[in-house]
Amino acid sequence: MSETTSAGRQGPAMGRRERKKAATRRSLADAALELFLEHGFDQVSIRDIAEAADVSTTTLFKHFPSKEALLFDMDADVEQALVAAVREREPGTPLLTALRTHMLGARAVKAEYGEQIAAFERLVNSTPALVEYHRRMWMRHERALTEAIAADTGAPADDPVCAALAHLALEARALAGGAADPEAAVNAAFDLLERGWEAARPDAGRAS
Repeated sequence: MSETTSAGRQGPAMGRRERKKAATRRSLADAALELFLEHGFDQVSIRDIAEAADVSTTTLFKHFPSKEALLFDMDADVEQALVAAVREREPGTPLLTALRTHMLGARAVKAEYGEQIAAFERLVNSTPALVEYHRRMWMRHERALTEAIAADTGAPADDPVCAALAHLALEARALAGGAADPEAAVNAAFDLLERGWEAARPDAGRAS
């Protein structure tokens, strides 16, 4: 699956209760994805998913606010990782280098996930509710990345150059999904971005 549909992560310091919650969440997301791919999103009910995961619908809603959210179970983690790629990069690492490395680590770029990514994208693109949910999620990620880039360069949070970079960086990852060589597609996009960014960046007069 794409990085937005993979199972939840478990950190080394996670306690027993947190591990149980993560396992339940993962079980629900996995059951939902399997049912959606087999029967179609609109043909599967919340009750179907809860029964497949052997939990109550009440428990399901404690973990996911909607049926759409079950398919994008890594939404918050993906956004946090995007922001961290900017804010927590090693000292001296150029911004674009950090973003390139992050995007190259996405599942959409890994050849072994090609068939799964394609199936996931077919499901999303054939379902209006999922297309809209994905659009709203994408916009949230773009805003969060824009704000992180702006803060990094000392620019206003709504700086148009930072917004453009955030948008195009995310598009580079999307481009990889339909490319014969996803890694080459990401690298080609970032090669272009680096040239333009160095000329247009808000802090172009200061050191990187």
